[in-house]
Amino acid sequence: MDKVFSEIKLFQVKPSRIDEFEEMVKKMQDKQREQKGCTDIKYLKRFYTFDTIDTPPRELTKIIKCVKYYSYWEFENLEAYHEATKWFFSSFWKDIIKLLIAPFDINCGENIV
Repeated sequence: MDKVFSEIKLFQVKPSRIDEFEEMVKKMQDKQREQKGCTDIKYLKRFYTFDTIDTPPRELTKIIKCVKYYSYWEFENLEAYHEATKWFFSSFWKDIIKLLIAPFDINCGENIV
């Protein structure tokens, strides 16, 4: 059996483009979920940080340089991931890059468990 393959992207969104990015995510997520072999797709907006492990995380109160978003995209296997990634870049790259301070980071690999 093939191993589950996952990807995590980090998006550093320009503060002035947050609303546009979040609208784009709503459109992208539905289409990403439809890709062959996709088992899960989630987005997270970084809103909290830890000052100390002894207290709950505190909410961020101001934007310094960007707002960070993460996506988690999971697939049945590497081949399905590869095809979906090609589709993602051809479908969204030009629109997304305008909203970011730098190209997004991609980390991917086989799930351990």
